[in-house]
Amino acid sequence: MAHPSQIGFQDAASPLMEELLHFHDHALMIVLLISTMVLYTIAAMVTAKFTDKLVLDSQEIEVIWTVLPAVVLILIALPSLRLLYMMDEVSAPQMTVKAVGHQWYWTYEYTDYEDLEFDAYMLPTSDLAPGQFRLLEADHRVVVPSTSPIRMLVTSEDVLHSWALPALGVKVDAIPGRLNQTTFIVDRPGVFYGQCSEICGANHSFMPIVVESTSLESFENWSTVMLEDL
Repeated sequence: MAHPSQIGFQDAASPLMEELLHFHDHALMIVLLISTMVLYTIAAMVTAKFTDKLVLDSQEIEVIWTVLPAVVLILIALPSLRLLYMMDEVSAPQMTVKAVGHQWYWTYEYTDYEDLEFDAYMLPTSDLAPGQFRLLEADHRVVVPSTSPIRMLVTSEDVLHSWALPALGVKVDAIPGRLNQTTFIVDRPGVFYGQCSEICGANHSFMPIVVESTSLESFENWSTVMLEDL
């Protein structure tokens, strides 16, 4: 959960988000080193009071500033491609949840169950309990078992939406007539918040996403209660 004046990312709650944070730190360090070297070179050239013909014409330095950027790009591209393939891979999910975007709420279908389906609306400020977050709480949470691979199918019934959970490293566009999918593993119990991340109309800011990760036993109890209520 983000907090006021937070500069960095939220704490990772999935292995994929941990990899994304590592790649961010890796790329940021490369950018920092390049920026430092360029600033030093500019400062040295501006303040130097001498000129050397080897500085004005040097084959060696031209080879270096051609090869070095290529090496830097490779150092960034290889981890990036690895992450892209990891994000696209869906391997043996233990459960599938389908999210359908509407103006302006979400519908969730647990496709492994026959009749487990519900709508999730934002809780009005007047209905919030102590400790709940304004504009982020929903009347129904998406409950999933922790440490289990979950396949998420995302689509829309009207306009473009986006199902996004920063702590899990998940962001999938919901497009009418198209079924997108992603996978995630929540590595610890907890409650994780997200919002629609695609401008979808007047109430775009009022489409919260709440995922609760529990033990397998608690999930089975929750699903039994939900099926009885529905």
